Amino acid sequence: MPFPRLTAAVHFTAGMSGIIDRFTNEDLAGKLLDIGVRPGSRLRIVRSSPFGSCWYVKIDRHCLALRKQELACIMIK
Repeated sequence: MPFPRLTAAVHFTAGMSGIIDRFTNEDLAGKLLDIGVRPGSRLRIVRSSPFGSCWYVKIDRHCLALRKQELACIMIK
């Protein structure tokens, strides 16, 4: 059985979801862990901001706004 393909969350569009696998940036990983973004949680993209600089996401039962650079370091399977 092939391994699932990992994709950066920044490539997702509104309505897409997946399970957080890991982070690619150690500096941002600390911040994300502090606000409750953890590997194994389900991430769903809700919508983008009007100018596209950040995305509103739902992680498990919590809604957050994350910047593109933060989404780029979240790997989803």
